[in-house]
Amino acid sequence: MSVGVILCLLLPPIAFAEETAVIENIKLANTRDDLLTYFDVKQAFTPKINQAVLNGIPTTFSFYITLYKTGGSWFDKKISNIQLKSTLKYNSLKKEFSILQSWKNEKSITTSSFEDAKSFMTEIDNLKIIPLNQLVKGDKYQLRIKAELDKVTLPLSLHTVFFFVSFWNFETNWYLINFTY
Repeated sequence: MSVGVILCLLLPPIAFAEETAVIENIKLANTRDDLLTYFDVKQAFTPKINQAVLNGIPTTFSFYITLYKTGGSWFDKKISNIQLKSTLKYNSLKKEFSILQSWKNEKSITTSSFEDAKSFMTEIDNLKIIPLNQLVKGDKYQLRIKAELDKVTLPLSLHTVFFFVSFWNFETNWYLINFTY
């Protein structure tokens, strides 16, 4: 028997029954020139992810946002494809969290509050999807959004110490928003 099967048999089922991350509060808006989106990822930080972050393991969430033109043909046409990364690191000496967001031109955000750090990691706001001049008035579109925790790669010597890492990855379903421009 493999070690994974033995662990599944020995650990109670409740150990694997953690809540699934979901995307909520999806909103579309526009400026004079661009289509924007806003959304939150809820239940992304499980107790095991919290423990890993507080132990100094960098944690990265990836967000996938794709815009399709729909209707009129058999296949939807992809017109915008965005991948974002948000990375959280904890400095135990300074007792502060730093968050680096790939879509913002700023330096990393620093806070001493773990709750604030988690909010910065899971809230996407004012994200430019596509210039409005690339959309056609009256046409139908679909925005698809997904989030996932990037796999952590540890040095081989730490794999036995942090065996729980394989149990704290998440991936949301695709969330779809249909709209007519």
